[in-house]
Amino acid sequence: MIFESQCAGCRRPGPVLCRTCRFALAAPTGLPRSTDVVAALPFAGRARDVLLGFKYGNRRQLAHHLAGLLVNRLVADGLRPTDVDVVTWAPTSRRRRHQRGFDQAELVARRVAAQLGLPCRRLLERDGASGPQTGRDRVERLHGPTFRVHPRVSGARVLVIDDVVTTGSTLRSADHALRRAGAIDVRRAAVATTPAFAVSGTTWPSVERTSSEPRPVTRRRPAVPAARPVQRAA
Repeated sequence: MIFESQCAGCRRPGPVLCRTCRFALAAPTGLPRSTDVVAALPFAGRARDVLLGFKYGNRRQLAHHLAGLLVNRLVADGLRPTDVDVVTWAPTSRRRRHQRGFDQAELVARRVAAQLGLPCRRLLERDGASGPQTGRDRVERLHGPTFRVHPRVSGARVLVIDDVVTTGSTLRSADHALRRAGAIDVRRAAVATTPAFAVSGTTWPSVERTSSEPRPVTRRRPAVPAARPVQRAA
């Protein structure tokens, strides 16, 4: 039996990311701007499909390409390798890591570090009482998980990476934990941000879903007929 691979973006038979989808990710539209988190992609459209395939479809090969997009964005945003001492990631819960067999943020962080020529170390461990963020509503997500920090972070300048940012609470919690442990500078980055992520005082409707939910069906609003001109009596 022959098993065909499919593109994570368009589901067509072929490589894990086809040429068309590569171009779509290279020129994203509608990317929210934030001074808090540097992101490469909006979590919508083709980019959303690719990231869901990476996160839930065991498409680990995508980590290298996604890391390259994030590195390009970081460099365009003014980051220099000399500004950072170590790269780390906001770890997922142990249960999620066991279910998937990997931590998607770790895969991206290690490849970002390699492309920037920087060391990558596990500096954060999610508190066992902090469950996964997936499936929580926005209010619950705003509290974020709690992290324990490795002691060797003292005096370091850290780049901390996550895969998808919804409210920013996970990276804020990671930032707080790292600084409290002695990090002198923390930069936050993610592969993508959702339209629900508040940027410059603006929020968008949430489009997130869990892996068990069916893909949303886009429904077009019925066209509103143009108003007919009122005929005046002669």
